[in-house]
Amino acid sequence: MDYAIIVFAVVLVLVFFMAVKTVPQGWNFTVERFGKYIGTLQPGIHFIVPVVDSIGRRQNMMEQVLNVLPQEIISKDNASVEADGVAYFQIMSAEKASYQVANIENALVNLVMTNIRAVLGSMELDEMLSNREKINYSVQSKLDEATTPWGIKVTRVEIKNINPPADLQQAMNNQMKAERNKRAYILEAEGQRAAAITVAEGQKQAEVLKAEGERQAAFLQAEARERAAEAEAKATEIVSAAIAKGDNQAIQYFVAQQYVKALGELTASPNSKVIMMPLEASSVIGSIEGIRDLLQNTGK
Repeated sequence: MDYAIIVFAVVLVLVFFMAVKTVPQGWNFTVERFGKYIGTLQPGIHFIVPVVDSIGRRQNMMEQVLNVLPQEIISKDNASVEADGVAYFQIMSAEKASYQVANIENALVNLVMTNIRAVLGSMELDEMLSNREKINYSVQSKLDEATTPWGIKVTRVEIKNINPPADLQQAMNNQMKAERNKRAYILEAEGQRAAAITVAEGQKQAEVLKAEGERQAAFLQAEARERAAEAEAKATEIVSAAIAKGDNQAIQYFVAQQYVKALGELTASPNSKVIMMPLEASSVIGSIEGIRDLLQNTGK
């Protein structure tokens, strides 16, 4: 009797553990009854019918990463490149992921590689190397559409490397170097052109200012000569009037003026080394007093 109770207790414990199922966070378990899918267990504790029901598939519902190995691809312009990438996917339906496809990771790897080859193969090499975002979006869109019946969503695809052959890569590097040198020469030429324009503008402005200054100086010189002529004419008029009245001082002023002018022209000659002054030149000094008296009288 005691043995029967012990056996019964052990059976109850086993049945209890068979009935109680705990699903961890981030996972879903499918339940099968005699091999047929009947439901999905969410995270938490659950009870199933022992012996009759069993756990079918355990699916990770968190976002997962799938590495895509390098593969050789022929571009549209017949360039051979080697490309690899990484795909991120998430199971949205544990039922579909469990019973619509076998070996999810293997199926996804082959699907990703096929679509990467199809997208890159439809592009030329330059477009392939410069449109990484476009490639990622195209591959992700195609994969997401293809995996929807499997209850899987491909969240994003990243192409990690697109490597042309070594000789082609060297040729591309030479081309880029030549392009950079070309841009440098163009920028240098544009800089020299701008500098030349600036210098020409400065010279033009300087010539304009110089011409303006010369014009102003000529105007002032003409005005000064005009005033001097007016003053000389005025003085001549005064002297002529004084001579008409018989003023000896005026006569002395006129004679001294002409004498001094003649002496000035004589001394201004570049060929003159020694100047012989006549004795009559001393009489000019005597005329200065008469000139001063004449000016005082005129001022009065």
